[in-house]
Amino acid sequence: MITFPNAKINLGLNIVERRPDGYHNIETVFYPIPLSDVLEIVPAAGETSLTCHGNPVDCPPEKNLVMKAYRLLEQRYELPPVEIHLYKRIPDGAGLGGGSSDAAHTLVMLNRMFNLAIGEAELAAMAAGLGADCAFFVYNRPMLATGIGDVLSPVEVDLSGKTLLLVKPPVGVDTRTAYSRVTPQPASVSLTDVIAAPVTAWDGLLVNDFEPSVFAALPQLWLIKARLLDAGAQYAAMSGSGSTIFGIFDSDKLAEAAADTFADCATFVLTL
Repeated sequence: MITFPNAKINLGLNIVERRPDGYHNIETVFYPIPLSDVLEIVPAAGETSLTCHGNPVDCPPEKNLVMKAYRLLEQRYELPPVEIHLYKRIPDGAGLGGGSSDAAHTLVMLNRMFNLAIGEAELAAMAAGLGADCAFFVYNRPMLATGIGDVLSPVEVDLSGKTLLLVKPPVGVDTRTAYSRVTPQPASVSLTDVIAAPVTAWDGLLVNDFEPSVFAALPQLWLIKARLLDAGAQYAAMSGSGSTIFGIFDSDKLAEAAADTFADCATFVLTL
């Protein structure tokens, strides 16, 4: 069985407060986008294995979220051994949720392959145990995320017909460091109210609280955002804690022309 774990972007990201457990409560909208890895799972004659291809994966197989997802279900349902093949296209450490998506899609695939009959809500709860944003990819539709990103509720936002340009520079952002440099505070405007407005009204209202400190440390990210807006993007922002910057355009032509100016970065032009 083959599936295509897709990425996400964050539309707004408010760091609301630091929790007693050291994590942070946030408010954000997760939006699925059509940039995908490839995940294949087939029965195995021997032991369960994970083989990775494409972008380098810098961790041993047993520590990969895909294998952790398999082990989670194996403990509960005594799954037979499988061969897992993962082709990585979504950049790692980019704020796009690639690893979380791979894990969630592994749970969904195994549920179908072995007729486990696990409901969507229960599967999402399992996924949340693997990572805060893993649960989103079980639902894989626009969601308002609160808590640490694991409390999800549907939200009405539709970017169909828009063109998305992702720009991933050759630098990364450590998520833990990014959180340590933010001063949490409640948002001054309602995220859901801003999302309900046209994309052309988002600039200056739909904010990512990571941007000020991350941009101060990595000013090239601020320059990418400014260049996207200058190139005609209706809205541009950093996704998650970075380092991907995205621009929402009204046409493929504008997005493709902008992409050509970022020769030193990985770029992806996606029709939504």
